[in-house]
Amino acid sequence: MSKIASYKNLKVWQKAMELTKDLYGLTEAFPDKEKFGLINQIRRGAISVPSNIAEGWGRNSTGNFIQFLNIAKGSLCEIETQVILATGLGYCKEKDVKPISESINELGKMLKGLIASLEKNKG
Repeated sequence: MSKIASYKNLKVWQKAMELTKDLYGLTEAFPDKEKFGLINQIRRGAISVPSNIAEGWGRNSTGNFIQFLNIAKGSLCEIETQVILATGLGYCKEKDVKPISESINELGKMLKGLIASLEKNKG
């Protein structure tokens, strides 16, 4: 783990930060009635992904890092579900969601790969 100077150098964290900004932008157009509903849920989930990556890295233990990466992966699934729901409710358009969905899928693969790599090298 100490090979990486900072969690900020992790591509997965950088990608999660980009996704968070994109999700904030997407939810800007949601109706005001969703301020404490889907807007809040999506934004909290989005923030959770890079935050858990950072916290796991900061625990300075491979086991803890893996645990927090799995939490980040769970948050990513929540976000994906909420974006699908928001699209179904007509709060956003497919064309606006497509790049976000692609980012979610890519980030999910990155997290899965990092977890697999850490588990393999843990022993």
